[in-house]
Amino acid sequence: MEPSPTKNVDVPSVEVDFQRYPTSQKLLKRCQDFFSEVENLTPGKDLEAYLNENYGPGNPIYEDLCALTIEGLKEGWVANIELDGPKYRRSKVAVPKEETSFLSITTVYMDSQEEYSGQYHKHPYGEINCVVQIDKTAELKGMQGWQGAGWTSPGPGTHHYPQVRNGALIALFFLPAGRISYTAKPGDAQPIAV
Repeated sequence: MEPSPTKNVDVPSVEVDFQRYPTSQKLLKRCQDFFSEVENLTPGKDLEAYLNENYGPGNPIYEDLCALTIEGLKEGWVANIELDGPKYRRSKVAVPKEETSFLSITTVYMDSQEEYSGQYHKHPYGEINCVVQIDKTAELKGMQGWQGAGWTSPGPGTHHYPQVRNGALIALFFLPAGRISYTAKPGDAQPIAV
């Protein structure tokens, strides 16, 4: 399912079936717990550093987000829509709404030993990525470089290829208002605050 190049919302727009998958309800609850802790913070390099220092591996919220996301992958509702075969998949957990502090919740599965790039996109309001490692060597590239277990947080207006290397991972990501744009091009200027 390719997004329309003019569409500026996170796709797919259909939520997981919360009644069918009780684990998804647990994940939603832990996301809500996380959102209540960071609701007044702005995506960007300062938030990324803060999250890696305070909410990284060993933090109960981070560990629960990872465990529930991996369980959802096993149950078949996490990252179950192929974008480039089985190595690059995505699915929506929740659309932006009051109970998610108006953040969308999406999962992207990427698997490659070599550097692999997904769909180029822009974050109009920024993005928060919880890096859920399937393989302990897997890394996701953020605006500040490669990240294993932990977080990346591209700031408002940034754009990039999502990239993975050294194995499989899931990016459990949160977009303010669900905003994402597929109109940015590699080589376009980045905002001052990356």
